[in-house]
Amino acid sequence: MSKETIIISLGGSIIVPEKIDIGFLKNFKELILKYLKTKKFFIVTGGGKTARIYQKAAAWIGPLIRDDSDWLGIYGTRINAHLIRTIFRRWAYKRIITNPVKMKKDIKEDIVVAAGWKPGWSTDYVAVRLAEKYKIKTILNMTNVSYVYDKDPEEYRDAKPLKEISWKNFRKIIGDKWDPGLSLPFDPVASKLAQKLKLKVIILKGTNLKNVDKFLRGKKFEGTIIK
Repeated sequence: MSKETIIISLGGSIIVPEKIDIGFLKNFKELILKYLKTKKFFIVTGGGKTARIYQKAAAWIGPLIRDDSDWLGIYGTRINAHLIRTIFRRWAYKRIITNPVKMKKDIKEDIVVAAGWKPGWSTDYVAVRLAEKYKIKTILNMTNVSYVYDKDPEEYRDAKPLKEISWKNFRKIIGDKWDPGLSLPFDPVASKLAQKLKLKVIILKGTNLKNVDKFLRGKKFEGTIIK
């Protein structure tokens, strides 16, 4: 019986909230290894604090053009990806995937780690392109929020968590423009393609690994389903 393949978009804010969260990474490793008998994983890493430190430093010293900001972010995702691949070295494909279009289809390893590709696209977009290439219909987005809200909860006290939302309505909330360092549950460019491909994206709080475990077991979980 072939293994189910899960795509995880692992937020950089989960890997490096302020500094590298070693405790989380240890527990995340244990959780993933528990499922390797029945599942394979693509883990796409975000840039998080790593990327923003470099972007802010460059902006403080002189003008920072968008292309450079994007590339600093991309390399932030890649160092985070190398950290994750190192943690899973025994089980992981030997290279970090930086181009989801050109990678080969017959990778035998149970864990494949991917990172940022090129300017204008986030790692969420890389996850969607992997889903397209491998005909996978669900992406698990481990982020720093528990739900998608009907409006920004940091600005509006009456913002309501949503257990399910259509791509059409989700895209009305987040808009259509991508910016390096943008902090959204799922980025606008990736969302547009995900809608076209009719993907399902699960948004949940990545640090709540018991809840992630519920999703992986097919049990009821706390989070938002976008479809």
